[in-house]
This record gives sequence, C-alpha cells and structure tokens, in this order.
Amino acid sequence: MILRPDLLTIAEFIPENARILDLGCDDGELLAYLIEHKQARGSGIELSEEGVLACVRRGLSVRQGNIEEGLADYPDASLDIVILSQTLPFLNNPSFVINEMLRVGTRAIVSVPNWGYWRCRLEFLMTGRVPQFPDFEQKWDGEKRWQLFTLSDFEDLTQWIGVEIDNRVYLEGNQKIDRGARWRARTAVYALTKSS
Repeated sequence: MILRPDLLTIAEFIPENARILDLGCDDGELLAYLIEHKQARGSGIELSEEGVLACVRRGLSVRQGNIEEGLADYPDASLDIVILSQTLPFLNNPSFVINEMLRVGTRAIVSVPNWGYWRCRLEFLMTGRVPQFPDFEQKWDGEKRWQLFTLSDFEDLTQWIGVEIDNRVYLEGNQKIDRGARWRARTAVYALTKSS
C-alpha cells in the first residue's frame, strides 16, 4: 500500500497502539494503514456513501456523518489522536471542528494544502484565476466548495482559537522542506494540542 506523502507523515506522528479517529476518512486508506502498521485501534467518519462503502469493503469501522455537526457521540478525552487530512478547506467552520477534535482526542493531526505555494502564486498572477490543486475540484454549487488559505492563515487560526502546534512538517511531494516553507511547501502536516 503506497500512501500519499502527507498520509505517510501523519502515520509517522502516530504512536503504536493509539486510539484514533479519522475524520473525512474517504476510502479508509490511511485508517487501514494505521491499523495494519501501527496496530492502531481506530474508526472513521466519512460523509460520502461511496467512501463509507469502500471502508466497509476494507473491513473498517466507519460511520457516515457530517463532522461539522460535531462529535457529540464521543466523550471528552476518549481517544489519543483525531486525524483530519486534506478536509479543512471544505469546512464552513474549521475552528469548531478543530476544537471538537481536541475535546475528543488529546492530540489532533491535520494536513492542509498550501495556497501560498509558489506555483499557486504564479498561476494566480499569470491567469488571474484561483489555482487548482489536483485533489481539489472547484464547483460553484454542491458540496465540494472550498476556501483558500495559506500555511500562515492556518497557523494564525490555531493561535486565535488557543491551539498549540507541537510539531509540523512541510512537504513538496515526498520531500520535507526546511527553509522557505511558506512558499515552497505544497502541503503541511500539523500535530496540535490544546493550549494549557
């Protein structure tokens, strides 16, 4: 099983035998990987029926639901880690979802695309249009609308809602970026905890 670079980075953040919840788990690829390779005990929540069916075919414990309605079925601090990969741009209220993740889990791991990436900036300057990431298709109506933000925007959001960034990895494809990440990284993965 070959995972996307951000999913592999998320897996690196997950300790053995962790209790996890994967929000917006799509077809369950990451969840299945974590159960097999990290002996994680986990489940997922997915909005699309196709995603839920794909997870069930993999033998995963996944329920259909809208994470923007909250995680009321999960008690406080009942999990070790709650994961949200590449879903944040589709949320109407990302701060609510991040706070719910950190209510339920002691740690949250979030991967986000970076619209401050240099190719996105160049495309915007050249065409006057919002750049397209391969995994994101802009629609003018329906459920898959998204909002743009940069890594700086996301980090400002975490500070505004009182969330600590414990660890972060900036990626350009499979390569980890150390310098100039705000414009050189295409994706970032953050490990978050509630501020004390």
